[in-house]
Amino acid sequence: MNIISTPNAPQAIGPYSQAIENNGMIYTSGQIGLMPNGEMAGNGIISQTNQVLKNLKAVLEVGGSSMNNVIKTTIFLADMDDFVTVNEIYAEYFGDHKPARSTVAVKSLPKNALVEIECIAVVG
Repeated sequence: MNIISTPNAPQAIGPYSQAIENNGMIYTSGQIGLMPNGEMAGNGIISQTNQVLKNLKAVLEVGGSSMNNVIKTTIFLADMDDFVTVNEIYAEYFGDHKPARSTVAVKSLPKNALVEIECIAVVG
């Protein structure tokens, strides 16, 4: 089991890792719209979703994977009214690749984020 860490994504805001690689699989922690410097990437769903996906991409790449190797994502939304907007941005990052996915509405997210996404990917 290997801890994955990159300065190109925000550091964990609690006692956890950005991701773990185990037996050729990467399990990311949930990413919110924090920039690598720890500041929120704006107050809107568009800027936060873009930052979340940039963070995931950075973590996956340092672990030897990519967005094309993602097999499952889970999206947590503070407001299900943002579902369509998040879908549009999500599609830009994944293109024709369509991992399995769950989307869940939640009461609140860390740092009052609007969206959080975690994923599982294959290394390679």
